[in-house]
Amino acid sequence: MDAAVADRQIFLTPSAAQRVQKLKAMEGKDDVMLRLSVSGGGCSGFSYGFSLEETRNDDDRLFEQHGVVLVIDDTSLELLDGSTVDFVDGLLGSSFTVDNPHASSTCGCGSSFSL
Repeated sequence: MDAAVADRQIFLTPSAAQRVQKLKAMEGKDDVMLRLSVSGGGCSGFSYGFSLEETRNDDDRLFEQHGVVLVIDDTSLELLDGSTVDFVDGLLGSSFTVDNPHASSTCGCGSSFSL
């Protein structure tokens, strides 16, 4: 892994970590990780994706914060370096959100972005 990849970071808020812990308890699996990925599409160009995973791929980076592991592939991490993952409860529901410092615009629902 080159130094540029090793220096990349992504952050998880305590609220997001608490939600992952709750999901892990509901699943009954202690080794579950939260996966964040980016794919092409969405109303702003790229879409965020969240899933619970038990395995990791060769190109994954792991970030452990607040007792929870966040897993993200190198390509997605390049687009999300310096981002913060949060979990919010709002009037329209609850969801994981991403505060991405590289996004030039985001959609109204916060699930997609453009650079």
